[in-house]
Amino acid sequence: MNWYLDVLKNYAGFSGRARRQEYWMFFLFNIIAAIVVAIIGSVLDLGILSTIYALAVFIPTLAVGVRRLHDTGKSGWMLLLGLIPLVGFIILIVFFASEGEKGPNAYGPDPKQA
Repeated sequence: MNWYLDVLKNYAGFSGRARRQEYWMFFLFNIIAAIVVAIIGSVLDLGILSTIYALAVFIPTLAVGVRRLHDTGKSGWMLLLGLIPLVGFIILIVFFASEGEKGPNAYGPDPKQA
């Protein structure tokens, strides 16, 4: 849960690097939270609840994705590959699952060494 909260605390931090663990733990807790919010929304007959949650975590999700790409030595603009149907998401998953560059790179120090 701390990984999820750390990303939310760094709400719009697009600079720096994010480890694989930080990205994937945020992704996992985000999916779990979205499911819980959807269930609560359907029980209370508030369909807009899921939309509000999605809008609330949109910027942090982009930010951690950009930082994850920075860790692999790629520009945050590579996130736009997700707009390419099917292939773009596969490429991004490969980038997000790849090990980050060891040592400092153009985007900051190695988060594993910190």
